[in-house]
Amino acid sequence: MGSTSILKVRICLKSLQPFFHQGRPAFSRTFLWNPSQPSPSPRFLCTRDNNPKLSGRKTDRGKTGQADGQGGMKNGSIRREKQVLWYDELEEIGRGTSVQRRPSFPKSVFAAGTAKRMAHMLKMKASLSSVDEAQHKDESDQRAARSESTVKLQVPDRPLPAAEWKKLKESLGNHQRFEIQMMHTMFSSGADLDIAKSLLTFVAMETGTLSYELLLRYLMLCVSGGHDAEAFDIYEIMLRSFPSLDSGAASLFIKSFTRTDRWREALVILRELKQVFTLSPRNYGDIIAAAVLHRDMVTAWALYDELIEKGLTPNQDTWGVLFKGPSEIKEEEGEGTEAVSQAEHQERLLNILLHMRNNQIYPEYSLASSIKTWFESLAGQAWTGRWTIATPKGVCQCCGSNLESIQLTTEEYQQLKDRVMADIIQGKDVFRKTNPEELKRFKTFVKRKPAFDVVVDGLNVANITKDRAKRSETLLAVVSELERQGLTVLVLGRKHMLQPSRSWDRHNMNLIQQKAHCFFTDNISEDDPFLLYATLHSGNHCRFVSRDLMRDHKACLPDRATRRLFFKWQRGHQMVVDGHVAAGRRVRFQSIPSYDTIVQTSGDSWHIPYDDTEDRSTHEVPQRWLCLTKKH
Repeated sequence: MGSTSILKVRICLKSLQPFFHQGRPAFSRTFLWNPSQPSPSPRFLCTRDNNPKLSGRKTDRGKTGQADGQGGMKNGSIRREKQVLWYDELEEIGRGTSVQRRPSFPKSVFAAGTAKRMAHMLKMKASLSSVDEAQHKDESDQRAARSESTVKLQVPDRPLPAAEWKKLKESLGNHQRFEIQMMHTMFSSGADLDIAKSLLTFVAMETGTLSYELLLRYLMLCVSGGHDAEAFDIYEIMLRSFPSLDSGAASLFIKSFTRTDRWREALVILRELKQVFTLSPRNYGDIIAAAVLHRDMVTAWALYDELIEKGLTPNQDTWGVLFKGPSEIKEEEGEGTEAVSQAEHQERLLNILLHMRNNQIYPEYSLASSIKTWFESLAGQAWTGRWTIATPKGVCQCCGSNLESIQLTTEEYQQLKDRVMADIIQGKDVFRKTNPEELKRFKTFVKRKPAFDVVVDGLNVANITKDRAKRSETLLAVVSELERQGLTVLVLGRKHMLQPSRSWDRHNMNLIQQKAHCFFTDNISEDDPFLLYATLHSGNHCRFVSRDLMRDHKACLPDRATRRLFFKWQRGHQMVVDGHVAAGRRVRFQSIPSYDTIVQTSGDSWHIPYDDTEDRSTHEVPQRWLCLTKKH
């Protein structure tokens, strides 16, 4: 079954059975780790997919202040000016240089790659601050310390007998984790498997046992190198020797089994694994791929349904396998199962596209190519797929059809408004940084005013400029541009902005209050809830001006559907100043798309936005589309 070296290891194991649990434990006992056994694999050994959740906003505002107030200016003083400068300094630190130095881009802040391009430009334009240098130095020191704490090993160029392994270990000070680190080095360098086998033989002869961790490292080497027969040998050894397997080992065995004719044995491992652990989409994906390869579409779709029911998101590779599928669907499945018809298979694949639509998922280019090929292969349907982009007005440049509007329907808008009011405006988290009485006064203030056309985040807009002395001038320029367009404007600010200082010129602030309705909050309040309340209360036509992407507020919403509505509303209503504001020049705003970037169909056509770049951040949407049309 295995090589001579593996047989030697087995002989050692057999002669030293007291070191192991007697007999072969039932695999169904559970996968729970037994603390009495050697420690399980480190986190990085597990093949479970990590799905990082929503990150915090990169352009978070310095939440240092807000109270009500509209009207009279207070006399400034040196003491008050110092206080205002102190507030401004806190806000600038809280916002960070990425907000202060935002460059101009022709596309929307939501266009794929914008955040990465901005970050690159900032690195090119600005030298590293002393804080950044200290951080990088600290990280470098930590890496160096970790490197020094690890024995530097070099993999032998040939399998070694036990005596030579012992000599090598002694030359390195008999380090207690010598064999673990050596096996890890072999895995990292893709060493020859016979060398690793000779190490196992040495360890078994020297200690009379092979630890779980060492076998797991060896298993990683086998699976990564495609040595599935060796992986099966390790499977037998680990089942006899240990009462349970961790998720990392189980995932590796699943991957190895699914690459062979023994793929159905991976189903047994999966069933046991899911009783104890939260499974990875990769575990399902490996078996689905094997089932498709062996033309068992009943099993493939059953596993896919289970994956979706558990709330997991399939890997794009899994979708790709299903769309590529077998060349022909089997008419007869094995013993007692029903076949998946061509019509059912086609319906299920179309449901995958609807799943992408409902969850705002964008296929990568390789998956989009598989989707295109599948549509074009449908017999008698004459589908044609082409790569394209949309015009600013939302017209497909390929087929000329209009894409779905970015504007919410009346029902969608009311649903979003109700959820935002309940979960963000009145949510528990708001009152940690917002005075409830002040929010109540603000609601009264808004109800007494006419519906606004635009709500301006005053502090956010003012901080577009790097020049502290031009903050009020910048805000005035933006407000003046909106007034010039005949819009009813609300400016949200903070009370310290009314105190004359270098940043907040008295004359400019008076002009702002003449051109727009203003509400100035306490300096300790968070202003986003005020911004969202005023904008949503004014109606679906009202927009807001801010560079804040509000990702943490979107995360407060209770379900995916509402978060998608919020993102759609945000992209259709958020105005961002385009470039720098210069004296005497008109203020420009980035374009707001008229169409929604989402998988959509009209029956005889499909339009699928796809990822053609690795630079897209989670808050951005693709710019390219796959247009699929059906000829009549």
